[in-house]
Amino acid sequence: MTAASIFILFMPLSAKESTQKPTVAASTFSLYDISKYIAGESAEVFMILPFGVDAHSYELTPKEMIKINKSALVLYNGAGLEPWIKGFSFKNRAVDMSKHVELRELESDHEHNHKDTHNSHHNIDPHYWQDPLNMIKAAEHIAKELAELFPKNRDLYMKNRDSYIDMLKKLDADYKKSLSSCKLDTIIVNHDAFSYLAHRYGFHVEALSGLSPEAEPSAKNMMKIIEHVKEHKVGTLFFESFASDRAIKSIAKEAKVKVDMLQPLGNITADEAKANLSYEDIMRKNLQKISQTLECK
Repeated sequence: MTAASIFILFMPLSAKESTQKPTVAASTFSLYDISKYIAGESAEVFMILPFGVDAHSYELTPKEMIKINKSALVLYNGAGLEPWIKGFSFKNRAVDMSKHVELRELESDHEHNHKDTHNSHHNIDPHYWQDPLNMIKAAEHIAKELAELFPKNRDLYMKNRDSYIDMLKKLDADYKKSLSSCKLDTIIVNHDAFSYLAHRYGFHVEALSGLSPEAEPSAKNMMKIIEHVKEHKVGTLFFESFASDRAIKSIAKEAKVKVDMLQPLGNITADEAKANLSYEDIMRKNLQKISQTLECK
């Protein structure tokens, strides 16, 4: 084989490699949704968690570690949500997004569950994406990170950032309007991923198992929830796709009320991904269910 033929054989591979898009890795669905929207076609954005997997307990495979390490930018939730992040050595730029939003401390009666799941961050609630105002802060910072890495696309990122933030502001306004006048003030869930949402829009959350979806609720807590449901005539109890619904269905049967799914958005199901549902789509579905359950006008 001549030197010329060797050059011809290898030239297509080099051309392909030179046109490959940079990759951006996001650990949760909310960060993935922001990044995909702002980056547009300028980068390949992928979610580290496979669709349909619980964010709290997932463990990375060696293949996934390699893909993450090759990414130009890694965005992770932080605040203790991803146990696998501890000890992970990133090759390129990695950003703990919890440092760029407003965090809330846990209610004291939930701390014991959170300690087991999130270790050193046991006093912080990591579900900050449930507050659209935190999503605005995240969108601003992600756009900044992308513009610094790929300055030639800066105008695209700023335009897409502004459009995404406009959507979040409208979402915030609709939540405020829909939940401004309600007969009831408490939703019942199996796992408390909604304290940011409740704090922002003025309702309360009663959770069977605190912040750890794997934790088993105590008999005392189950009885407390049953009494609350009966006393306040709560019509619906909520469960999630990634946590056992056995306890919540048991309470619903005892109290003779309905059950429905509320999506906490740490991840989404494979069916939701197939339907191409966005953060906004799912937040609006949640709003409809919460508003109906709280009997809002």
